[in-house]
Amino acid sequence: MSDVAPKQLLHLVFGGELQDVQGIAFKDVENLDIVGVYPDYESARAVWKAKAQSTVDNAQMRYFVVHLHKLLDPESA
Repeated sequence: MSDVAPKQLLHLVFGGELQDVQGIAFKDVENLDIVGVYPDYESARAVWKAKAQSTVDNAQMRYFVVHLHKLLDPESA
């Protein structure tokens, strides 16, 4: 048995209204909806999906999942 904790694979879910549906520039960066940080992709994706579905009537609203673990440790695979 190993006492080594599994590597954290943190994911950020956030969203906001886009300037243009063809791009990824936000209308108001200061008021982005920072939903939260999640310990794995599956839980982040579930939250992302719920947030995206809750704003389906606003075509300019987009939510994203960011792989924080790739930003924190870019050398890892």
